[in-house]
Amino acid sequence: MRITIHLLICNKHNSQVPESKLHPVHSFQWRWANQGIITATCNEAGTVENSLRKSLQFSNLAKKNKDKELVIIRDGKAISPHFPCFLLKNKEFLTVKFVKAVRPKKQPRAQIVCDRKNTPCELVMFHVLAKGGKNIVKIMENPALTQIHEATVYAYKGEKVKQALRRDGRFQKTIFKKNCALSHKSTEVKTELSSLVDDLDGETFQIVLLNKSDPPDSQPGSLDDAYIVRNETESQLESENGSTQKTGPDLNGNMKPDKGLQEMPCSKTTLGLLSSQFTHCVEKLKPQARRLSRVQNVLRVEFGQNTQMCREVKTMKKLMDLSSSVCQVRVNGSPRGSGFLLFFEYALTNFHVIKDIYDEKRSQLLGKVSVHFSYESIEQPDRGFDVEDVVCADYYPDVSGRDWALLRFSADENETLPVGLLKHFGFLPQHGGICIIGHPNGGVKKIDPCLIVLPPNRNMVVERHYSENLGHVQLVTSSFFKHVERSVEQNKALTYESCFYFGSSGSPVFDADCKVVAMHTGGYVYPGKTGENQSVIEFGQPLHDIMEQIIIQLVERNMLDVLKEYLACSYTQHKTIMDGVKKLVESRNFITFKSVVKDVSRLENIDNSLKLFFEFFLLKEEPVPMEIEV
Repeated sequence: MRITIHLLICNKHNSQVPESKLHPVHSFQWRWANQGIITATCNEAGTVENSLRKSLQFSNLAKKNKDKELVIIRDGKAISPHFPCFLLKNKEFLTVKFVKAVRPKKQPRAQIVCDRKNTPCELVMFHVLAKGGKNIVKIMENPALTQIHEATVYAYKGEKVKQALRRDGRFQKTIFKKNCALSHKSTEVKTELSSLVDDLDGETFQIVLLNKSDPPDSQPGSLDDAYIVRNETESQLESENGSTQKTGPDLNGNMKPDKGLQEMPCSKTTLGLLSSQFTHCVEKLKPQARRLSRVQNVLRVEFGQNTQMCREVKTMKKLMDLSSSVCQVRVNGSPRGSGFLLFFEYALTNFHVIKDIYDEKRSQLLGKVSVHFSYESIEQPDRGFDVEDVVCADYYPDVSGRDWALLRFSADENETLPVGLLKHFGFLPQHGGICIIGHPNGGVKKIDPCLIVLPPNRNMVVERHYSENLGHVQLVTSSFFKHVERSVEQNKALTYESCFYFGSSGSPVFDADCKVVAMHTGGYVYPGKTGENQSVIEFGQPLHDIMEQIIIQLVERNMLDVLKEYLACSYTQHKTIMDGVKKLVESRNFITFKSVVKDVSRLENIDNSLKLFFEFFLLKEEPVPMEIEV
């Protein structure tokens, strides 16, 4: 599975402002071409494009224009797709356009990291005319943006103008190679690109060319000094420039060379000799260091891991029984992923397993999908069940618990099905061992006992993979591991190290008590040194998040028949899930959900289980009175 990284980190110490402060619930309206106006509501920190992609209509629109560039217009000015959503005012109106792209789409860039301990980032917004001044008129990468006249740029207080323009991504690189500046639209007062953005909020500027000299150096102390990564060539040039002699004033005020920094006699010869000896010593010690490191890891780490992954015989017997509920998902007869029986004739898998053959607009499958529960041996005859339809689904892979599909399959009345794993539902464990059962690489059913990687240890796993691939840089760059490191820091899913890669998406994840706690979803894959696929770390979506989304969709789509079957499958944690759904509906104000609850609750001929279900959401919690001592 491909991982798309979107980050908005407030400081390098990971002290974040609560989302309720950064991004309160708000709504905005958007329209494409002459189509009707659509309202979008969100409260999750992210970009405007992320919020738009939650709309099914926008997702279909984006697919049709996947080779074009997205342009979002706010108050007559173009904002970038990665514009922070919480900067939009409530009820604000956006116009969405798709224009011809001038070059292939770039990978999403990571956001800035503020270098202020325990201090939230402050944002400023300024506007830039789409055409520059004399001798630098063409400043936008896409000439179609010149028709909009102005572009809005967001920036973080404490960073430089040039870094804000670079991150925006819509400006040509020419403006950073020349000595350009921002000229105020009214006063014509100029601000150099090396200046800070702190006082530019709400102002409109034009990019002008000051002169043909090289751009000036940055102001010291600006934020982007903390995150601009220089390449080796730049570092080497800086090193060479740093070796030049410095000058200082003498007693008469005249400048003279600083003799304290003059080159030592024969220094180059001595440096070359020492360097060669040092290199020789390092190469000689490398094999020994590798052997010691490998032995230490076996003694200090692997022995402890194995003891935690051990299972009692009765536990393994129970897992073997539950493995009958795990299935292989096939598309047009070919293995595509894994899944498991949730309840009755409903199987759960990842949406990306069937994504290529599912028409979201018409809500129908474009090919044959089947689930196979007994594929445990190549010689064993295997009979599958045909999937009738996708009951409900969600696909928003950047958010934990938003890549799933509930499949309804057909079975004969005399057909004996395995037990639904919903009865063995559990919440995420905090530590210890887990077991994954699925069909990796399209093969027979397998089981993989592995260990949970706790959040504080995720970066250690990434660093280990990076150190093991230092000699493999032609295929795996350091930036890949940096992106992975940032992504796993924000991942709220269950993380672990497993050997289950392709074909295992949708496998159930069991805890030490044989409870289903998550659904195995993906990992961060890269090519190994010998050509085989490797994964830095793998993750699974919490099952409780998926169950809450399933219930919400069943209500919003008025699928009372499926909801009734779900309610007939009683399990211990049902009340806890219901409480979670109720909090989610209230906090995000799901209007459609509330409307259906009111309409259905008025029906007279309604099943008792459904009646109790809808009455639960109509009940309002009374505030608990505070005891006051007299």
